[in-house]
Amino acid sequence: MTITKLSAQELFRAAYENRYTWDKSFPGYSADITYKYDDQLFTGQVVIDANLKAEVLGVEDEQAKKAIHGQAWEIAIHRVRRSFEDTHSENKFSYGDTDETGATEILVGGKSEGDKYKVRNNEVCHVHRLIHGTFVTINTFSSHDTGAGYLSHTYDSVYHDPKTGQQKGGRSEFTDEYEKVGAYFVLNRREIRTQTDGKISTQEFVFSNIQLLSPVAV
Repeated sequence: MTITKLSAQELFRAAYENRYTWDKSFPGYSADITYKYDDQLFTGQVVIDANLKAEVLGVEDEQAKKAIHGQAWEIAIHRVRRSFEDTHSENKFSYGDTDETGATEILVGGKSEGDKYKVRNNEVCHVHRLIHGTFVTINTFSSHDTGAGYLSHTYDSVYHDPKTGQQKGGRSEFTDEYEKVGAYFVLNRREIRTQTDGKISTQEFVFSNIQLLSPVAV
């Protein structure tokens, strides 16, 4: 009996396509937002439209508004459904090592040479990518199974200078919670704990009263 081993590209592609994304019928949604930053509290509204453009309403403080908008943008950009070919057609993939957790390293060549991923249980559990001139490293520790793809639950992120390897800023730990609204899973809480120079700051974004928007008539 011959066992055919998946190619690195096939293994990575399967995990890539297992991510939960919103389909083309996604109408967008509105939500109330409560943003806590250490001992500060801000409230307002967020709207993410069908084109996944985010708008923050009712928040006067510019720094708070910027932080909320940044999270809304992050939420939307990670739910965009892009084909594997659109994202990775100019990349090549090869196997690296397998770590103690059983995660398989995927090394990237071609256009994104130097990027690395790890795949475990048909999920991408480690990302090391050059984004806007900075290496971003993300480790995912647990995930939500939606039945239509996975969503990260707990994970961390850290940034490094690609030339010196020096860490930029602090390490952040994330906890994401979701609820199903209509046919779609939507983030309803994100906590970010960032450790910088031995001090921990906490941000919490709570989205409530989440309502899908009415589809726009064509």
